[in-house]
Amino acid sequence: MGFFMRFTLAGTVLLLGLLLKQCHDLFKELPVPEVDYREYWGPGSSENYVENIEVKPFELSYGTEVIQELKAKLDKVPNLPEPLEGSNFEYGFNSNRLREILKYWRSDYLMRWDARQKFLNQFPQFKTQIQGLDIHFIHVKPKESDHKRVLPIIVLHGWPGSVREFYEMIPKLTTSSDGKKYVFEVIVPSLPGFGFSQGTSKRGLSAAKMAVIMRNLMVRLGFSKFYIHCGDWGAVIGNLMATFFQSEVLGFHSTMCMNNSPLGHLKTLIGGTFPTFVLKPEHVNHYFPYLDRVKFMLEESGYFHLQATKPDTIGAALTGNPVGLAVYILEKFSTGTNPSFRFLEDGGLEKYFSLDALLDHIMIYYLTDSVTTSTRLYVEAFNIRELMDYDRTPTVVPAGCAKFRYEIYQQTDWALKDHLRNLIQNNHYPDGGHFAALQMPDVLYGDIVQFVNRLYRRED
Repeated sequence: MGFFMRFTLAGTVLLLGLLLKQCHDLFKELPVPEVDYREYWGPGSSENYVENIEVKPFELSYGTEVIQELKAKLDKVPNLPEPLEGSNFEYGFNSNRLREILKYWRSDYLMRWDARQKFLNQFPQFKTQIQGLDIHFIHVKPKESDHKRVLPIIVLHGWPGSVREFYEMIPKLTTSSDGKKYVFEVIVPSLPGFGFSQGTSKRGLSAAKMAVIMRNLMVRLGFSKFYIHCGDWGAVIGNLMATFFQSEVLGFHSTMCMNNSPLGHLKTLIGGTFPTFVLKPEHVNHYFPYLDRVKFMLEESGYFHLQATKPDTIGAALTGNPVGLAVYILEKFSTGTNPSFRFLEDGGLEKYFSLDALLDHIMIYYLTDSVTTSTRLYVEAFNIRELMDYDRTPTVVPAGCAKFRYEIYQQTDWALKDHLRNLIQNNHYPDGGHFAALQMPDVLYGDIVQFVNRLYRRED
């Protein structure tokens, strides 16, 4: 063998070795990261900050002046162009449908604002200061436990959701029924910068940092161990809580289970090529064809890219603008529930949701001017450590996944179990989408109970 051949072979071996090392480093597990339990997110310096640990009652209290101002804005709807013939929701929110909703908002919903505000105030609500921020939360204790064990559960929403997503499910969780040996005590916080929770004044408040705030909230309320249910950004935050605080989380239940590690994505790609090797045939269409899902995400994720780069720009356009806010948020409730609703003239919005429920969400964002502070989370979470590295840390917390047919993001058990090492439940449902708690509260409640029952059977 000549010198050139030996040199080429040695170089090839060296490059192959470097490649294997890079792959090993990329796919290897990482330890549980250290977290800062006292990181300050409020305005100004933390030097003289003394946390107020008081838990104060809170109620919505928006009177005539605020509502009259909103009515006046809805009286001046811009001259919306007619939709293209046969375009339905494919070009965005159909302007004919938008006019109908705006009319209902102005002439029906707001005429009953006192009743809607009473509805939104039906559960006990509170605020407390955590790491410099006033955090809002609903806290519902069971009326009577009937000598049953009371289990604390924190329930986390995402964007453009709010605590309103869970109003239909809270009473189910907090009542003694279905032969359960337990009843839930439910805590539903507004994420920092969402709704009635204060937004940060500092850069860097990512999902991982919010996970620490949510854990500290539970500790503030006296819970050293608790369950988690979550979806959307709440699913990301809940997953991180189950990763960072494994001795404190009794169980992690999610409608959007994820393993965003490099290995998790590799297994998702392999599964897309050979789906029947990793799935039962009847479940293949939950996940694949993978390219169809990628195409859908590209078509529907324009808002994501905008919010992950320039949230203050879109926030300025929507703050104080009820028409823009409604169309921007309600479009997500349409396509997030079922992508085929793009082909319906009414967007399918009332197939599962009442207009009152949808407008409750809009009102929370409108009244609190929180669209900018909520969308900033996309910037803070859009980095390699948040997107991939944290999921390289395995968690042994018992996990359950409720997989609804039209959820925007799904992964197989094969991909999930490298991160969720104790995945004990994985149910597939033929219907349901991204806002399952609001769309199918009975089904989701049943899935949560089934998950917790499995843990009880393990204890028996």
